[in-house]
Amino acid sequence: DAVSLPRLGMGGMLALPPGQGPHQVGCTDVMVGHTQQGLFLRLFYPCLPRAGAVQPLWIPRPEYCGGLADVTLGRRWCSALLSIAIGSCRVPVSWNGPLKPCSSGYPLIIFSHGLGAFRTLYSSICTELASWGFVVAALEHRDHSAATTYFCTAEAGTEEWIPFQRVPQGQKEFYFRNKQLHRRAQECVRALRLFQGIAGGRTDQNILQQGWDLSVLKDNLDLTKAAVMGHSFGGVTAVLALVKEPSFRCAVALDAWMFPLENLLYPEVPKPVLFINTEKFQTPESAAKMRRLSSRNSQTRIVTVLGTVHEDQTDFAFLPGKLFSRIFGRRGALDPHKALAITSRAALAFLQRHLKLQGEFGQWEELLEGVGDSVVPDVPFGPSRL
Repeated sequence: DAVSLPRLGMGGMLALPPGQGPHQVGCTDVMVGHTQQGLFLRLFYPCLPRAGAVQPLWIPRPEYCGGLADVTLGRRWCSALLSIAIGSCRVPVSWNGPLKPCSSGYPLIIFSHGLGAFRTLYSSICTELASWGFVVAALEHRDHSAATTYFCTAEAGTEEWIPFQRVPQGQKEFYFRNKQLHRRAQECVRALRLFQGIAGGRTDQNILQQGWDLSVLKDNLDLTKAAVMGHSFGGVTAVLALVKEPSFRCAVALDAWMFPLENLLYPEVPKPVLFINTEKFQTPESAAKMRRLSSRNSQTRIVTVLGTVHEDQTDFAFLPGKLFSRIFGRRGALDPHKALAITSRAALAFLQRHLKLQGEFGQWEELLEGVGDSVVPDVPFGPSRL
């Protein structure tokens, strides 16, 4: 009974962890273009410390609570309750903080969210990666797979909202999702183009008017070191983006939902993928698809984090237990901070290897072989330890 959600009180709030790397993290929102074909993303980046820094809201606007209530609970009326429970949570980063200059240029990660999510729900992993010296662009997809999203039309002050869409009656899910998948991968490519343009001195105007100038990135990015990453529907989006865009050097797929990718594209994936799975989500069919890719590329890796469920790779892992189980059901046994550390360290080791980074991430390479506490190689289908 969702009505008792607010009784958890403010003591039971979401507490997102700050990044563990050497850099402080800044954050801003970027929207370019006045149509659905533009782009909307949240940018996480290494920043200079600043007194009195403001932390952004985790749920950026009340409309997103409505979208979430609709997608996760199937009841839009829960929106107000969700607002009370999570509406005031903040992300431990510096809103519009000044970019920390980097003469060699930061590597870039384009991040794709899962079905029914949006740009801010992976703030913990994006913050963590930015704290180790990456610029991370978390997209908000406009293919009707986000809980909700919007764009600003050219008419001053007007917004057009794009609601979440379920598979229409009578349509085959594969065809509906496959079409979305191609749009999402194309958005990842367009996001890369945006940064390539900035690096080349062309600045698209950020129509959100927030006083954070995109042109500061011009000499601070190394776009020969670009990767794509995502969770669930975003995980398979990252795999397809490798097919569409040769400039992406590798992909990190968190608990990828492989279903919407057409079979004829498997032989076309040219670059290595790191699949980091949770213990509870993958099916034998999905695992077989991942193995197909790893049999074609000796650098592709598949590992599973034991004691985790699908939502453990989102910020929802840091909700208090009672609230989590009300919304999602059972949660994983592994402490979410530990799960985040394993996921981010494996990703960093993989990115260092394939983006040819100078860094200390090699110390976590054994995770890529599924060696370590709470990780195993491949996809186990045995008795669960959850």
